Amino acid sequence: MSDPILSGPGSGDGPGTLTVANRLSGYIRGGGVLIPIVTALIAFFIGGIVIALAGANPIETYRAIFEGSGLNWLLPWVTGEDRTLAALNLQQTLILTAPLILTGLAVAFAFRAGLFNIGGNGQYLIGSYGAVYAASSFEGMPGWLHIIVAMVAGAVVGALWGGIAGFLKATTGANEVISTIMLNYTALYMGLYFFGTKGPLHSSDPANASIPVSNDVFEDTKLPVFWGDPELQGLHIGIFIAVGVAALFWVLLICGAFAGLAGAIDVLGWQFRIATIDVQVSLIGFTGIAVALLGRNTAIGTAIAALLFAALQNGTSVRNLDPAVFEPELATNLATVIQGLIVLFVSAPVLVTMLSPSRLRRRRARRARGAEASS
Repeated sequence: MSDPILSGPGSGDGPGTLTVANRLSGYIRGGGVLIPIVTALIAFFIGGIVIALAGANPIETYRAIFEGSGLNWLLPWVTGEDRTLAALNLQQTLILTAPLILTGLAVAFAFRAGLFNIGGNGQYLIGSYGAVYAASSFEGMPGWLHIIVAMVAGAVVGALWGGIAGFLKATTGANEVISTIMLNYTALYMGLYFFGTKGPLHSSDPANASIPVSNDVFEDTKLPVFWGDPELQGLHIGIFIAVGVAALFWVLLICGAFAGLAGAIDVLGWQFRIATIDVQVSLIGFTGIAVALLGRNTAIGTAIAALLFAALQNGTSVRNLDPAVFEPELATNLATVIQGLIVLFVSAPVLVTMLSPSRLRRRRARRARGAEASS
């Protein structure tokens, strides 16, 4: 039987079941834009304390991160070489924003359905595998058609991968948190096998015989760059795809498809191949959880949260942050700390409610009545 603290009156898995996931969904839907703004401000304030304890100036550090993200390009008084540099940085931030929007939507969609999707990272990886295979096969296919086929392949295999957890929950009642977490690891080790030097999807190029990497995608499957120099990896059209999907959030696709499409966009937009090291270090699906929570499960909120996290990630990169302002390696950890704080503060109301004395007393009373009835 379901725990009443998780399922509420009339527990079970039928309509109206009150789970921790849809309880969380209710909390993060309420409160408008105030809660995410306050949450972010508190997280950045605590991050500032961490910066100060590390011996740096929090204001100067945040200013440097802001400029490193390229968001200063939006300020009209930034001109000349500073504006050119800001444009380059903003292009990189928006490249990171596109997949974060989609992995965030993958989590948000599940929350709105009263479920947890912790498997966005696995769905992202599987989607990238499908996309890189499709984009490096079918030589001679027209370019735009080939791009569409590769993106659809990424979305479909991502959806099927996410569907495994859904199937297990529907048929056996398996907890989707456990199954999606385990599917992340399954997807990771599948990638290590597929693209390893003896794997079935290892590069056919003799020059890569000892390098665990996939074939490169065909040139005509690379997403067109519309802002910046393609040789320096300018901003590709994947950002429009992500924003378009966000606009259709209420009527189109499912969790795994969102995350799988994110993987396809990264493969076609800037990676152009998959190496086993890429598989091992990928965390974008996990960041999507924080994006969805801060975005309060809405399309616009998720897009804004994705931009914030992408700016934070790009602004704290070793390439952008001046070591004289703050140690770049520490700054990368700072980005992770802020993300974790945001998740903690957004989730705290659920934890407080579940552990409140009155609720615990009601829980003990129900257990006592159940024991009396059984005896």
